[in-house]
Amino acid sequence: MSYREIAKNMIDRLPDDKIIFVINMLEGLGEMSGLDIYPDFTPNEATIEAMAETDEMIRRGTGQHFEGSTEELFAQILGE
Repeated sequence: MSYREIAKNMIDRLPDDKIIFVINMLEGLGEMSGLDIYPDFTPNEATIEAMAETDEMIRRGTGQHFEGSTEELFAQILGE
């Protein structure tokens, strides 16, 4: 069994809530090695539309800009 197969087998045995730690370690190893190990990402139609909308808002200077913590943002959203 190759090291790659051993690693995949170990990952398959981890609970989903622990996979983020594996991802963090792989990111660090990739950075230390000077490699781009991030998976290819192709956004779906809804994401492409949202990014275009955001770009247009930035270009026109419209929309609402928020400065503060995430906690403050959610408090504002839930308070409305």
